[in-house]
Amino acid sequence: MTNLSEAVALRIGLAARVLPDTPPARLIAVLADAIGLPPTEDKLAGLRVKDLTTAADGELAAVDTDALKAALALLKGVGADEADPAPALDPYAEGDMPGSIRVACASNGGEALDGHFGSARRFLVYQVSGSEVRLIDTRTARDAGAEDKNAYRADLIRDCQVLYCASIGGPAAAKVVKAAIHPIKDAAGGSARGRMLALSAVLGHKPPPWLAKTMGQDSEARIRFEPSSGEAEA
Repeated sequence: MTNLSEAVALRIGLAARVLPDTPPARLIAVLADAIGLPPTEDKLAGLRVKDLTTAADGELAAVDTDALKAALALLKGVGADEADPAPALDPYAEGDMPGSIRVACASNGGEALDGHFGSARRFLVYQVSGSEVRLIDTRTARDAGAEDKNAYRADLIRDCQVLYCASIGGPAAAKVVKAAIHPIKDAAGGSARGRMLALSAVLGHKPPPWLAKTMGQDSEARIRFEPSSGEAEA
């Protein structure tokens, strides 16, 4: 594919990262059937989600629609040429927030909660209490050579008690649970910090039993938890 431009190659590489278990070669095979080779900026501009799901005998048909939309945006150049610095961290030292929990958010850029567990670029790690939220770490997922990518990613956030992500498959969820992390799917996504502020309000008012236990509350404080309309369920 000698005519593949540097800009298009970057778009394909970034798009492949937001698609679960999809290396660039797999995505190129789909694009070859959908728009022909070599992919160009003009050809990618007319690409649709439907094209991605039907090309190459439905190679990507089982992929989550939100992930396909995110990949399509990158293929069209939306955000592909922008720098992606990790957000600034808040000051924090171990022990600063007694009774808090540590939460990982799968993210593809900035401080957004928009990543799928198996393909997110990084995990934003927050310390969350009933009165405060701090972003204490950002961890880039470098799993290209990992024998088990799900296990690698679960280990990357092993010190967290909760994981928020846009999507997670069954086998991956099992690895996360095995690492004693509670996974929560939040397909709507949005601001990771905003999501953590909402969680902080829940922790400060009526935390679910499993979180109350993690926070060290006694059994009387572990009241029954019913998610509100704005609280994502696992």
